[in-house]
Amino acid sequence: MEVYKKIVDLQNALFLDRKAGRSVGLVPTMGALHEGHASLVRRSLKDNDVTVVSVFVNPTQFNDKNDLKNYPRDLDADCRLIGSCESEAAGTVYVLAPEVEEMYPTPDRRQFEYPPVSTVMEGAHRPGHFNGVCQVVSRLFYIVRPDRAYFGEKDWQQIAVVKAMVRHLDLGVEIVECPIVRDADGLARSSRNTLLSADERAIAPHIYQALKESVSYAKSHSLKDTHDKVVADINAVEGLDVEYFAIVDGNTLQDIDNWDDSPYVVGCITVYCGKTPIRLIDHIKYKEP
Repeated sequence: MEVYKKIVDLQNALFLDRKAGRSVGLVPTMGALHEGHASLVRRSLKDNDVTVVSVFVNPTQFNDKNDLKNYPRDLDADCRLIGSCESEAAGTVYVLAPEVEEMYPTPDRRQFEYPPVSTVMEGAHRPGHFNGVCQVVSRLFYIVRPDRAYFGEKDWQQIAVVKAMVRHLDLGVEIVECPIVRDADGLARSSRNTLLSADERAIAPHIYQALKESVSYAKSHSLKDTHDKVVADINAVEGLDVEYFAIVDGNTLQDIDNWDDSPYVVGCITVYCGKTPIRLIDHIKYKEP
């Protein structure tokens, strides 16, 4: 495993790899890596000769300065986890861990908007978030020029936005979606989980519990009743507060009124947990095509 702080050094290494005909996979991350990230790295190592893992807390996708300031950072721990993945497989791993000035030598003033997928849910509640995501991901694609890029399904809406950007910019990168990795109690693995206190961590699994139970409930109840039950069940837990729960068409991300309105139905939720509070996202699939 090689760690690069300078983009040009990484690109020089990749030039030699491509010259030798090696395939390249990219795992974009903001660090604070966990088993969910490790599953992406392992998948890339399986699919490609070379895997690039970017570790970069991207300031342009934060609309809350305190959220950016408090985002967990531990490059040494991240490298240990990445190294353990590399030792399990035959493949080369490069870590790109640049400073902000290296990634953005000048301000990135590009604007990305892909309605409807970028303007609902997280797009509506976090203005500018997906524009920042597209800025950094497109830049990583231009730097690395990967054959494939790997994203976890926990950030489900983000995948839809990145796919739209890839089509728009004609980047030719295959986007590989990887399943959510959950703890034994159902909580989706997330870098933000490290910010939870013991009491907050104890109540956070109620989010997925309510979502999972709603799948059976939905079979004999209306969409509205299912929506309202999920919100009520989660809000009934002291310390949890639903910001939004949207049941949408899985392709357009638009709200639907009835189960028969789409063959692909997904419930997407964001919940504030604890006193800080920590913002947690998750989703559940009600119908798949």
